[in-house]
Amino acid sequence: MSTTEEALKERIKELTCLYEVSSIIVNVDFEQLDETFQAISKSLKKGFQFPEQTRIFIETNNYSSPALLPGSDINLNSPILIFNKPAGHIIAYLDDNKSSFLKEEKQLLDNVALKIGTLLERKEILENEVSLKRQMERADRLSILGEITAGIAHELNTPLANILGFSELLKDELSDEHEISRDVDKIIENTIFSREVVKKLMFFACEMPQEMKQVNIVPNIKSALNLLDASFKKSKIRYELNIKDEELFLKADTIQLTQIIFNLVINAIYFSPENGLVNIEVSESKDHIILKISDEGPGFPEEAMEKVFQPFFTTKPTGEGSGLGLSVVHGIVTSHKGTITAKNRKDKGAIFTVQLPKSH
Repeated sequence: MSTTEEALKERIKELTCLYEVSSIIVNVDFEQLDETFQAISKSLKKGFQFPEQTRIFIETNNYSSPALLPGSDINLNSPILIFNKPAGHIIAYLDDNKSSFLKEEKQLLDNVALKIGTLLERKEILENEVSLKRQMERADRLSILGEITAGIAHELNTPLANILGFSELLKDELSDEHEISRDVDKIIENTIFSREVVKKLMFFACEMPQEMKQVNIVPNIKSALNLLDASFKKSKIRYELNIKDEELFLKADTIQLTQIIFNLVINAIYFSPENGLVNIEVSESKDHIILKISDEGPGFPEEAMEKVFQPFFTTKPTGEGSGLGLSVVHGIVTSHKGTITAKNRKDKGAIFTVQLPKSH
């Protein structure tokens, strides 16, 4: 066979390989990417001059081909890029040192690496679209829930005020030794408790009056943590506070800011194992103050992620939580035109991230 015929045969093999790889990628099932990469490796081998002696190794952020034991040091390496950032590579090995790669085979490997990069970009775009859609749906649900909650809170406020007022009048007319007096005390205690629940509902619904002013939040955060020091010691939990700057200014209601820290830290303490570490990190970007609170607890069950900020939802055992703490935080953050997210950490535990605009 002439050199020209051999060269033509190799080009046909390479073009056939690219066509097969393109077909595999077009029909990809993102739930079975491992099988897709295996099929690409198998097809890619057929595009080389010595397919029986060629081994293909594909490695990305979430996939790695079975380990190879190459028979020689001869190899080609093409990077896989996702949005122009390195995300893996394809390596072609030869089993012995007697053969060599053609320069066209490097081009073939580069083309396949480019196609894999494009495939992974598509996957990332789809995942971002799904995540954004879920966030929007969740925001809509919380918005509707906030409106309903505000209505309920307003409806309950007046009768609770009446119950408390008439109970206190009745209490004044009874002596402390009177048997009914103790029952009236219970009515008063339970009414006050109910009023606090309504107040928390109003925080969630952003219906509480605010005193917004420009403050350095660093002393507020340190003061809040000092008040929680006994809770840390009682639960045998450690904490670390990471603040690079001693001055971080924010327009906020200082009382409500303290509530954000209290509720998130108390939540982290509750779910932390003994000797666990709660990390509080405060930083700033150009327009926001960013507060991150993480723990080393069990994290959120999958089904809880969508409901974590809804009022009365809790993963705590019955009687150990009202399910209003995180919804109050959400309400305060929203009323400050900020955002809050809850995620599971990669190793263990959960992390809450609060972003508050410096001015609004």
